[in-house]
Amino acid sequence: MGNPFMARAIQLSLENVYSGRGGPFGAVVVKDGAVIAEGSNQVTSTNDPTAHAEVVAIREACRNLALFDLEGCEIYCSCEPCPMCLGAIYWARVSRIYFANADEDASKIGFDDSLIYRELAQPHAERKIPMIQMMREEALEAFRAWQNKPDKIEY
Repeated sequence: MGNPFMARAIQLSLENVYSGRGGPFGAVVVKDGAVIAEGSNQVTSTNDPTAHAEVVAIREACRNLALFDLEGCEIYCSCEPCPMCLGAIYWARVSRIYFANADEDASKIGFDDSLIYRELAQPHAERKIPMIQMMREEALEAFRAWQNKPDKIEY
């Protein structure tokens, strides 16, 4: 027996391929048994490399709920989330992730996330895109200001 939310995420991924709007990925955010938001990959149609299905769905869910915290929500993804989407899901505090295709399946058709995982294990300066730290002391001023701000909205 299938799950209607996962079936919808898969349907979104197929519709996206046939429409030409982006890659074969769909996502649905659900809260209390109701669909809060849907998303499909829009990377090529919006020229936005962050417009993955999960990120699109998270952004819509937050707008629809007027919240930046999706605790109590579940996300149904047509494919196992990439590192960026997984990070976004954790930042949004989604309570559970369901996925259909595995990352190995995505890798076989050219969506390979293994480079990112390998890069994260490398020292900053040895990555394909080198990371060079600078002006830390100056930047810490903003962190101190945040730490001392009495009316900040914690997240």
